Amino acid sequence: MAKQARRAESEAEAGTALGRKDYEEALAGLHVQLVHMQNWIKASGTKVCIVFEGRDGAGKGGTIKAITERVSPRVFRVVALPAPTEREKSQMYMQRYIPHLPAAGEVVIFDRSWYNRAGVERVMGFASEEQVDVFLRAVPLMERAIVGSNVLLLKYWLEVTPEEQTRRLQSRIEDGRKTWKLTDMDLKSYSRWYDYSRARDAMFEASDTDFAPWHVVRSDNKRRARLNIISHLLDSVPYERIKSKKVTLPARQKAGNYKAPDYPYRYIPEKF
Repeated sequence: MAKQARRAESEAEAGTALGRKDYEEALAGLHVQLVHMQNWIKASGTKVCIVFEGRDGAGKGGTIKAITERVSPRVFRVVALPAPTEREKSQMYMQRYIPHLPAAGEVVIFDRSWYNRAGVERVMGFASEEQVDVFLRAVPLMERAIVGSNVLLLKYWLEVTPEEQTRRLQSRIEDGRKTWKLTDMDLKSYSRWYDYSRARDAMFEASDTDFAPWHVVRSDNKRRARLNIISHLLDSVPYERIKSKKVTLPARQKAGNYKAPDYPYRYIPEKF
């Protein structure tokens, strides 16, 4: 597995394509390390909060899936909040996010986060400039409090080029498996590239701190981006491999007096 990871790194340095086989083998090796990290987090009571932000089509969802597909949902929890209710709109802005922060032995992944206020809410006019300014002044204080509560806070911004974003959103239109990903808001946001650029720049200036820095990921190549993010995540969590007992399957009990019933099970049609 380590050999495949090194090969992926060397290909990246050389600028060559990363084939599916090499990607999957490198990812499998990283998945093993994620399991070791998970075991340590659970045993040590560590709290990890991961924030993913980026433009529509930058690859947040695919990256989160790559991180979580081989670990326990009881340890790794994904938070993707819907639009706020009328009640939530009347609350303190951060109030709806705070209950989702990790407890001991948990990893919480935000698929978009409180930074909605600095991004989509600002660009699309859902928040006033005064509200955005208040948020940008307050967010470092809030994140300092999170970090001060022994939460390891990792913030990732996935950076995609205009050309690649266009290609990905167009594929959502043409691929029936992806049409659910494309919303009216995505289409409205697509036309405001530079408004989002200005919003991103202001967000970075206000919240890229020493105690909670932004980690920027070049995400035009989805496979490389996923491997790079998982590798960075593993390097950022000071986990140790916990020795586990050797597992062997116990002997299965004998049938004894059990007899299978003559029951008309409702089997599904076997079309494949």
